[in-house]
Amino acid sequence: MQQTLNTTLLIIGGGPGGYVAAIRAGQLGISTILVEGQALGGTCLNIGCIPSKALIHVAEQFQQTRHHSQGSALGINVSAPTLDIGKSVEWKDGIVDRLTTGVAALLRKHKVQVIQGWARVIDGKTVEIEGADTRIQCEHLLLASGSKSVNLPMLPLGGPIISSTEALAPKALPKRLIVVGGGYIGLELGIAYRKLGAEVSVVEAQERILPAYDAELTQPVLESVKQLGIKLYLKHSVEGFDAATHTLQVRDPNGDSLQLETDQVLVAVGRKPNTQGWNLEALNLDMNGSAIRIDNRCQTSMRNVWAIGDLAGEPMLAHRAMAQGEMVAELIAGQHREFNPTAIAAVCFTDPELVVVGKTPDEAKAAGLDCVVSSFPFAANGRAMTLESKNGFVRVVARRDNHLIVGWQAVGVGVSELSTAFGQSLEMGARLEDIAGTIHAHPTLGEAVQEAALRALGHALHL
Repeated sequence: MQQTLNTTLLIIGGGPGGYVAAIRAGQLGISTILVEGQALGGTCLNIGCIPSKALIHVAEQFQQTRHHSQGSALGINVSAPTLDIGKSVEWKDGIVDRLTTGVAALLRKHKVQVIQGWARVIDGKTVEIEGADTRIQCEHLLLASGSKSVNLPMLPLGGPIISSTEALAPKALPKRLIVVGGGYIGLELGIAYRKLGAEVSVVEAQERILPAYDAELTQPVLESVKQLGIKLYLKHSVEGFDAATHTLQVRDPNGDSLQLETDQVLVAVGRKPNTQGWNLEALNLDMNGSAIRIDNRCQTSMRNVWAIGDLAGEPMLAHRAMAQGEMVAELIAGQHREFNPTAIAAVCFTDPELVVVGKTPDEAKAAGLDCVVSSFPFAANGRAMTLESKNGFVRVVARRDNHLIVGWQAVGVGVSELSTAFGQSLEMGARLEDIAGTIHAHPTLGEAVQEAALRALGHALHL
């Protein structure tokens, strides 16, 4: 006999957006049920952000140890290291397990009912759980089903053709790996696998790696990729894979066909909203391409049906989904909120790292803004020198008339940690003089932030 549960808020999807919405709703005393078909934490915690950063850390440590085994300038010498990839994956899984267990504990603490199972939408107030004989009635329905990897028809997954999910849990390391896609996912994993000892090639249809970012910003990453010995096949298109000969067929810019031998092919050409397989079409919501159309409060075209995160399209970032989830819970609680961030930081954990917050010089120009653009190189930063990482820079974009900062970009070691300062300066409406006049601790990479602002004002101190 089917049981019916009633709740104020029903959330489909337990990723960063869904679980944060549930926790905040619980804090606000809203009766909440969260339905998740796989593990709490979604792609981000289980097969995305967190495990990829763990693998990147393993790769960096292994490469550094190998570097020291060949005699380093620091005077550190060790014998040649070996890698137990099984133990590395075990360590990574331990981190994931601690985080997902923590999420479950927080949901329990805030009295959120979690139902393990696949949701099937009946209407805007009703959802069934497949195979569980359970129907849930709700006042508010929050859709947070996330996204999934884009597959290429000519490279069906299976065997040697893998997605980022399999790449993050290797049983053994391939001798040769070809990465299809030179965006941030492909490059983060390609660089990690190269540092772990694989021969890596990257096939990218555009003329540059990281084509979503400007050439000046990605230049240090390009130099690092070449230095690591990663082969690049730019402006090349993929045609197929021959399993018998273990070759990937690609077409070069002249139209000639190439056969690239490899042990594995990692398909990393992007992600798309996860709209299939749970009867979303029953709601007949307005769409924005493959994503659900939402307003500045994350409301869909149907009253009391909300959508957040990757399901609502770009930018597909966990921190955006979290902020949206928190807001929706507060709106349901009767608070007045809008989702209108000045900027959302985008971070690539390549080597070196790359951060973009707000408008780039090109975007400022396209928006009709007359801006001053100024960079400060890490080659002139003492902390970067002590970290053996002089590549890269911090760049600021500010209006010429009133010096209001409209964008920050950085490329270099550890610059992901500067994203918070960048975001805060934009949200608080900082001007060049505000940043230049703030005393920055010495010696830190953050000094380059102050120096970029000083240089924009015409008087950098250390350049």
